[in-house]
Formats: sequence, C-alpha cells, structure tokens
Amino acid sequence: MPDLKEREKSTFLNPYVIQMDKLADSLGHLSDTFLRLADYRRTFTKEENEDMFRRVTEKVCENCENKEGCLGERRLVTYHMMYEILCAVEEYGAELNVELKRRLQKQCILAPRFLRETLETFESAKQRLVWNNKLVQNREGYAKQLENFAKTIRYTTRELDAGIFEDEHLEKKIKTHLRKSGVKMLSSVFYITPNGKYEIHLTIKATKGHVIPVKELAAEVGNLVGRIMMPEQGERPIVGDEYCTVTCVEGARFHTLQGIAKIGKDCDRISGDTFLLTDLPGGKKGAALSDGMGAGEEAFRESTMVVELLEELLDAGFPVKTAIQLMNTALVIGREEVRFSTIDVCLFDLYSGECEFVKAGAAATFIKKEDKVEKIHSAALPIGVIQDIEIDTQTRELNSGDFVIMVTDGVLDALPAARQDSLMSQFISEADMQNPKELAHHILERVLECSGEKPVDDMTILVIGVWRI
Repeated sequence: MPDLKEREKSTFLNPYVIQMDKLADSLGHLSDTFLRLADYRRTFTKEENEDMFRRVTEKVCENCENKEGCLGERRLVTYHMMYEILCAVEEYGAELNVELKRRLQKQCILAPRFLRETLETFESAKQRLVWNNKLVQNREGYAKQLENFAKTIRYTTRELDAGIFEDEHLEKKIKTHLRKSGVKMLSSVFYITPNGKYEIHLTIKATKGHVIPVKELAAEVGNLVGRIMMPEQGERPIVGDEYCTVTCVEGARFHTLQGIAKIGKDCDRISGDTFLLTDLPGGKKGAALSDGMGAGEEAFRESTMVVELLEELLDAGFPVKTAIQLMNTALVIGREEVRFSTIDVCLFDLYSGECEFVKAGAAATFIKKEDKVEKIHSAALPIGVIQDIEIDTQTRELNSGDFVIMVTDGVLDALPAARQDSLMSQFISEADMQNPKELAHHILERVLECSGEKPVDDMTILVIGVWRI
C-alpha cells in the first residue's frame, strides 16, 4: 500500500507542481546525506593516537642512543607514557604533576624535548579535532537549511496544487468583456487562497490608443466573478500597449495603521532597534521588531540585517517560523563570535482579523482591547545563540479598534523589575487616544517619566491599530 506522500504525488496533475515536488525530494535527500556524514568527536581515535606517537618519536628519538630499547622491547611502555601525558594535559592543562614528570625523566634521557614535542603535537591534533567538529556543526546547519527549503517547497507545492483551478466559462467571460473595454487578454490563472479568497492573474495589454487604470480593471473583474476585487498591493497603476501580468485580489475586511516611538541609549541618535512594516502575500500585513546585541551603530547594523532578511523571506512566501529558523542557522554557522538579535513578529490576517505572534527572545507584546490589556510572553532564546532554537507562536483574534503594542527590552527594563508588566498595562489602559503614533509616544513618555533618568538601553515602541473596512 503506497504511503501518504506517494498518494499525494499521484494526485498532482500540473507538471510544474510535480517538478517542484521532485526538487523538494532532492533537497531532502541531500540534507539526509549531510547528516549521515562524520559525527562530533570528543576524543582522539586509536589511529590518531598512534599517529601522534609516530610523529613525536620521529622528531625526538631518531638520534637517541636508547632508541632501540624505547621503541623496541619497551615500545608499549613508551607509548603509555605519551598517552598518560596526553590524558593529563587534556584534563589539567600543560602543567603536569610532579610524579608524572619524575617518571618521564627516569624513563627518557631526552625528557624535556619529549614532553615539549608531545605537547606541540597534541595542540596541533586538538586544533584539527576542533575544526573537524566545527565542520560537522556547519554541515548540520546546512542540512537543516536544506530541509527547511524542502519543507517550504512541499508546502508551496501542495498549496498551489490545491488552489489553482480552471474555469473555461469564466475565462471566456472575462476575455470577452475586457476586449470590449479595449484590453486584449493573452492568458489567465485563477487561484483560491487557503482562506478561500480569489486571486486572478491576467496577462494583458491595452489595445492601441488605450490606457487602462488597473484599479478600474480590478473592479470590472470583480463584477464578473461576483466578488469585490482590487489590485494587489504594489501593483502597477496602469496597463499600456505592452503585455504585462496584473494580479487582482479579493478585498480585505480589515486595515491597519501604525505608529512608532523610539529613543537611543543615553539619548543617542542611533538606536540598535529596527522595525519592519510590510504587506505580504495572501492579504497579510507583517510587523517586526528586532533588538541587536548591545547598542549603537553595531547593534543597528545587526538588527537591520535581521529585519531586511526576514522581509525578503516572508515576501517570497516562506512560513514565518521557517524564515526565522533559516536566519538563526545562518547567524550561528556564519561567524565565530556569538552575536544575537531578538525577533518579534506580528502577522495580521486582514481577511479574518487573526494575528499570529512569533517571538524569539523578544519582550512581551501587549494587546489593548476595549475593556482589558492582554500580554503575550515568550521564553525562547534570541536568534544567533544556538543552532536548535525554539520559536514561540500564539494566535489571537482581533476586533475593530484593537491595538497591538510591541516593545523592545529597553522599554520594560526602564521600569521597576517587579512591576514592569503591570505598569505597562496601566499606561496602555489609561491612554484614550486612537492615533497609533500618539499612543506610541504617550507610552514612551510615561515610561521615561517613571524611570526618571536617561535611557540606559535603546527603547522602541511600535503600535499597530486594526479597524474593519
């Protein structure tokens, strides 16, 4: 009986979808191959110990008058002496105990040189062992990256296969109507998103002498399919006399407005906090806040790199947890020193009103509702610390008029340790303004007033308000 994956593949009809699934399988197999290669080693193998013994004796014993005895009938005794030195160095460092030194001097007439060469050979072999383990760590990182790519491709493959549909009658209806409006249609693709919303991709051009506003075109298409349609965010404003592909999407039920308030450590002009606000595929709005390690310009560069890479991955269609895991692996395997950044993400579904909160080392997020303030906490580590990272995700349903308040650690750390959450909730609940920017600045002013001193860390407050259209 075929397994689930084979049964799923048997349902694929689109040759491009089939090819994408084959690509995902290849990446998965390559990931498995990387993971099956050499594993971490904490100690030397028998062969490596014997090789070190050979290297030491070749340098020390070549012209020694006791060579035949030490490397002949007493070879095993000499080998054990070197092995004892290696074990002692591994556990206690280069300073050997007095008893071991006395035994070495009694056994070897070139004891100081034998000891020096043994220590140098050991350090060289130890360095190779460290680099070998570093290569294993990097290989595991690349394997995880490949597996994440494979999972994303499989997810996208199944999403596309489930969502793309053909409707010859609808295609003919749109083509005929657009021709009457001065638009020539070359092809069309109909797609239903996972939340049941229409996307219609039209490859079109205006006939000679016409210029068609895309907003009016989307409205006409919406009338034909019986849904409210509009141009995709960032779509071109007009269609000219050259073929282009425009995307019409179903109108969202919600929209967002946002405001930001921030101040650098010691009132510095440069802050190590960076924020992101972006429109994403599938009718989503993304907001992210990153706090780089430390403060100032270096922390700013680190957090900026994180949010820019996150935006690219999310815009390309990567699930948010996969995107963060990819960034974490890249930060861990790409450098010797540990440099971490927190990442705090809110993904607003403008169709349903749901918001997904995704955190890695980030401070609490607050939701201001009509009658209460809710806190979203996380215990996850920042990205860039360890290779296997846990990412906290929670989902909440938002109503029209709700506010999401995202803050960096510097904001909460400016408040008394035992009352951080309660004071922030108090500042938020007492504020009656409806403008997100005014609310962000009001909260920052209350925090600075409460601390009574210059900021000892970068402070950023990002407020996003949600309203029904």
